[in-house]
Amino acid sequence: MRLIDCRDFASDDYREVVPRGEFDVAAATAVVAPICEAVRVEGETALRRYSAQFDRVVPDQLRLDPAQLEHAANQLTPTLRAAFATAIERRRQVCEREAIADRRVDLDPGAAVTIRSIPVDRVGLYVPGGLAPLASSVIMNVVPAQVAGVRSLALATPPQAAFAGLPHPTVLALCHLLGINEVYAVGGAQAIAMFAYGVEGLCPSVDLVTGPGNIYVVAAKRLLKGVVGIDSEAGPTEVCILADSTASPQFIAADLVSQAEHDPSAGAVLVSDDADLIAQVEVELADLVARTLHRERVEMALAGAQSAAILVRDLTQGIAVANAYAAEHLEIMTANASAVAAQITNAGAIFVGDYAPVSLGDYSAGSTHVLPTSGTARHSSGLNVASFIKTVHVIDYDAAALAKIAPEIEAFALAENLPGHAQAIAVRSGEHRNLENQEGGDPLTPASSLGGRP
Repeated sequence: MRLIDCRDFASDDYREVVPRGEFDVAAATAVVAPICEAVRVEGETALRRYSAQFDRVVPDQLRLDPAQLEHAANQLTPTLRAAFATAIERRRQVCEREAIADRRVDLDPGAAVTIRSIPVDRVGLYVPGGLAPLASSVIMNVVPAQVAGVRSLALATPPQAAFAGLPHPTVLALCHLLGINEVYAVGGAQAIAMFAYGVEGLCPSVDLVTGPGNIYVVAAKRLLKGVVGIDSEAGPTEVCILADSTASPQFIAADLVSQAEHDPSAGAVLVSDDADLIAQVEVELADLVARTLHRERVEMALAGAQSAAILVRDLTQGIAVANAYAAEHLEIMTANASAVAAQITNAGAIFVGDYAPVSLGDYSAGSTHVLPTSGTARHSSGLNVASFIKTVHVIDYDAAALAKIAPEIEAFALAENLPGHAQAIAVRSGEHRNLENQEGGDPLTPASSLGGRP
């Protein structure tokens, strides 16, 4: 990993120095545009053509039979089945605390606004295949949607040549355990287009698409946003570890490698005020990387522009750098880690102390692992129950409640040069004033005092 020395950095905007890799969604959008259009026009024919082209296999059936899901679940070892059950239950417990009830606000006698929480009607959930079959993403997509009350859930995941065109069996098994029976062996941008446009005789269109994917999945989401709702444009995974002299170099190295093994584009960042710790981590990395199964991709990720060790003056500067980076995953390995974590304002998820590695959150912490990347944690949240909820304001006023504030509303409307708005209020007062052609007057004077000029 390269070293970035920030100790003498003069600016307060550390976004200038934190490492970022290239993630050109705009260029990828040009690639996926004809794919999405072909799916819109040709439907299943296009899906099969792109499956052969990109996945190197064409499934016998694009929509799986529920019996295939059940068969996969029956093949699980007891240990793996128990691990799935624990992960599902913990995620569900957290989601149930996220659930949003309707709220009524009584503003005056006869004046109320109710904030209704309405689940999205139909959602398409995407689970990536790629270098790792992320079965855990099934849990992270499905459970919050179920707790939110989504009526119809469909899931797409790439077919695998190694399994005769079926998706990975652990993905199918989790679908069965979670009661998801509408599952498609369709991957990539074409899966997002299938969900957005619908494919006659195969898959009805959805209202919202969620779930992570590669750059082409992200590009398809960007292209089709508006045709369909999306959760986010998630880039390559990333971890930032904020550590001081109390941290374990062995733990840090293991956690950097655990993110780097996702993808050569994965970001692994260490921020510390201790140069000796950084040097010790480098020693641990050399040994660990040499022994890891996915050595080539780990080495590429750690050596890439998106990864670095950042040396800071002190922990205060380290916190500022971490907030500027706005990591998808932020680990705090310092003295008083909880107090440090409380000063973090930008992160997808915060892992506190030596015994809360990102791997815990990936599977069984109960938290979500579908998180904002590429600095978007400055303004966005991870996938949760609210991601599947629309809020609708229901306004309920009686005549007296409206009359009480009618003069103020009319004045406000006239100040905006919208006399029709004022008239819609005045007509309900029984005074039969004509404000449609109202001109002149003090826009801050209540319309009821203007005499209602014709």
